[in-house]
Amino acid sequence: MERRKQNRRGFTIIEALVIVIILGVLAAVVGPRLLSRIGQSKQAVAQSNAAALSSAMKLFSADHGLPEAGSPITILYERPSYVEESAWNGPYVDSMDALKDPWGNLFVLVIPGQHNVDFDIMSYGADGVSGGEGDNADIIAGKR
Repeated sequence: MERRKQNRRGFTIIEALVIVIILGVLAAVVGPRLLSRIGQSKQAVAQSNAAALSSAMKLFSADHGLPEAGSPITILYERPSYVEESAWNGPYVDSMDALKDPWGNLFVLVIPGQHNVDFDIMSYGADGVSGGEGDNADIIAGKR
């Protein structure tokens, strides 16, 4: 009986290694660009949300006057103790989550405003710390 050689088809180790190297190079080139786009989109969302909170703060101020310096942003959702329950027209936002930036940190209410007349609504960016550049840059409603 005659034995026939079986032709095995598949990748050799060299071919597999070349594919892995090509995928690695692609990931190294595309990955940083993709991550920067994600950071830019979060900054745009933070700017939009800060503007919406600024509008909510204007409504609060029209109803109750400008809050004291150091007041937390949560006064837009929870009635502050100095506002009578019968005078409370809030909440001025839909949920506590509306008070958070895209990185999960609460927006900050600054009174008096450093960039706007009465108040600033700020996000400290991805790092949650004042100052920074790029994804870590502060985002302030009304400031570009």
